[in-house]
Amino acid sequence: MRTLISTSFVSLDGVVEAPGGEPGYRNAGWTFKDVDFEPAAYAIKGAEQEEATALLLGRVSYEAFAPVWPGMTVEFAGYNAMPKYVVSTTLTEAGLVDNWGETTILRSLDEVAALKETEGGPIIVNGSATLNRALADAGLIDRYHLLVFPVLLGAGKRLFSETDKDKQNLKLVESETYGNGIQKLVYDVVH
Repeated sequence: MRTLISTSFVSLDGVVEAPGGEPGYRNAGWTFKDVDFEPAAYAIKGAEQEEATALLLGRVSYEAFAPVWPGMTVEFAGYNAMPKYVVSTTLTEAGLVDNWGETTILRSLDEVAALKETEGGPIIVNGSATLNRALADAGLIDRYHLLVFPVLLGAGKRLFSETDKDKQNLKLVESETYGNGIQKLVYDVVH
């Protein structure tokens, strides 16, 4: 069974929306505005590219990343090389870019569960707030890689849903705090 890893930049109050400056959100770019850059805090992103063997995205994140990431041959070489899976009920084959490698559209969480049952290494989920909430609610996430930023954003898409569900225990397997206030928290989901 493959491990499904959710990786997110998250504010202290749980917001994950527009960390890199995506348009349409009043706090867009909150990961680099007023937070000093410290390379060590982002080392986990390189490790993820080395560890993961597939990239899972929701449609909105796919449509945001697909025009940009293929051209980022140094920063995202690992992500660019691995197979991609997009979970969407509306995206068509015609909506896929042709310069970002093998991409498969999955139509349901059942198809994600089936993907997890295949042979291979870890699957990483980048961005994709809506997908992350659905995956967590369905019990499909095995690990969280979180970079928690020392900001409170108030409104915005959150990493976790407000679904009334049973308690889910997490086991802290790695943590680090950086001089700029960012905290790296890696949790395994206790199944």
